[in-house]
Amino acid sequence: MYMEAYKRWMETELEDAALTAELNSIEGNEEEIKDRFAVALKFGTAGLRGVLGAGTNRMNIYVVRQATQGLANWVKTQGGNQLVAISYDSRINSDVFAKEAAKVLAANGIKVRIYDALMPVPALSFATRYYEANAGIMVTASHNPAKYNGYKAYGPDGCQMTDEAADIVYAEIQKTDILEGAKMMSFEEGMEAGLIEYVGDDCKEALYDAIKARSVRPGLCKTAGLKLVYSPLNGSGLVPVMRILNDIGIDDITIVPEQQYPDGNFPTCPYPNPEIFEALRLGLELAVKEGADLMLATDPDADRVGIAMKCPDGTYELVSGNEVGALLLDYICASRIEKGTMPERAVAVKSLVSTPLADAIAAHYGVEMRNVLTGFKWIGDQIAQLEAAGEVDRFIFGFEESYGYLAGPYVRDKDAVIGSMLICEMAAYYRSIGSSLKQRMEEIYAEYGRYLNKTDSYEFPGLSGMDKMAGIMADLRQNPPAAIGEYKVTKVTDYKNTEETGLPAANVLVYDLEGGAQAIVRPSGTEPKIKTYFTTLGKDLAEAQAQKDALAAALAPLFA
Repeated sequence: MYMEAYKRWMETELEDAALTAELNSIEGNEEEIKDRFAVALKFGTAGLRGVLGAGTNRMNIYVVRQATQGLANWVKTQGGNQLVAISYDSRINSDVFAKEAAKVLAANGIKVRIYDALMPVPALSFATRYYEANAGIMVTASHNPAKYNGYKAYGPDGCQMTDEAADIVYAEIQKTDILEGAKMMSFEEGMEAGLIEYVGDDCKEALYDAIKARSVRPGLCKTAGLKLVYSPLNGSGLVPVMRILNDIGIDDITIVPEQQYPDGNFPTCPYPNPEIFEALRLGLELAVKEGADLMLATDPDADRVGIAMKCPDGTYELVSGNEVGALLLDYICASRIEKGTMPERAVAVKSLVSTPLADAIAAHYGVEMRNVLTGFKWIGDQIAQLEAAGEVDRFIFGFEESYGYLAGPYVRDKDAVIGSMLICEMAAYYRSIGSSLKQRMEEIYAEYGRYLNKTDSYEFPGLSGMDKMAGIMADLRQNPPAAIGEYKVTKVTDYKNTEETGLPAANVLVYDLEGGAQAIVRPSGTEPKIKTYFTTLGKDLAEAQAQKDALAAALAPLFA
């Protein structure tokens, strides 16, 4: 089958000369042909993601057109405005893929609102809601290496698409011939017909206003004298993050020059992920040189933000997503109570793999903490439930350990722009009272105990990788461990069992251990990886780390 597909692509006059050249270069190499054509990229709730190149198992204009025709078929059944919002980041071909999607939608008689320049995930989520669109498309592969791109699909609520909708779209994609099945119209024709329009300044300004409205201590940053180093990691964060920080009064900002402007090759950080030290290395060097209070970096689609904070001895410490989540929750709660802006029966939401320290902080401030499945759409779902009940103002903060934060219901995905604003405001506040982020973090640990949260990943590359992962998860269910190392398992929660959890089914296993530690095992939804999340609690960091190391060593053989 894959040889036939390859032959057909070879015989077709492709519009992209680079794809033709790639196909010619692999002629006679069965392994390379198989890798590109044996399977098609699967469309799921996270849309599509894959390596750029020729074939059904790659990201290219034909895969994007086919996916968009499938999406168009679904939109046509939805009534409403018959409109789709589109945005894109700095990745290779992101702008090309965004326009290809617009052309297919327009040819199907569906209106398009597309950004006239790259804008991040939160801007797409906002535009989808602002224009009351049926769907949204964000062209990005988030924090994957440069050779990847992707296509995230959003529902009318501005959340990533539901399983049910994604299944229908995928079925429609499979009915669409990849090379000829998508309806097409030129971008210019679409503009002339009034089917394609650029997102207006009214929408852009409304987003900025909505973000600034969530400031907890308005006006504070104008006088606090915060000194910041910022890196957009060659992504889409530069314009919106700088606009918001300048608007709230932070103007002592040094941008990492090598990472300032959009560049899908990510020349200085092969893995443009703010969780990884290497991506922040240039920023940290600049922070030391500048004596900055804080170093901040957003990922290419600017939905996640990572930081390094200055310590009393002048060194800088990377702060984990869990620690930033705990700091922000503590800051928002304490400040809103002090200012009298805390809503009654306030709600915070986090993913179940994020730190239990946040549950303890929420309880301290009398805030209800809701734990949901991994994936920010489940946090968005909780906001939607509050909105449906007319209680959306109860939502004060949501986060997940992978550096995703949101305060406010104006979008339904993580937002590095508001994350950056609140982190800087929080740092400016502690600076203004003679404290620091580092000092506050130590105070939190002194009050609640020394929590340590660490994540390990095991990769399973190649076509057989997914099967291996499925086998490991099945084995863990059939033969649940009675202990992990020296730590007795006191409870196993299987999130496939919806009756037990009260949440939608998910491929997640949680092991509660004697002494309060926890281990969680789940396959990644977007990459061929199994992730293990460890939470340990010690009297100090050394004790918590030793416990984590023992647990990780005991689990590792299962993933060999």
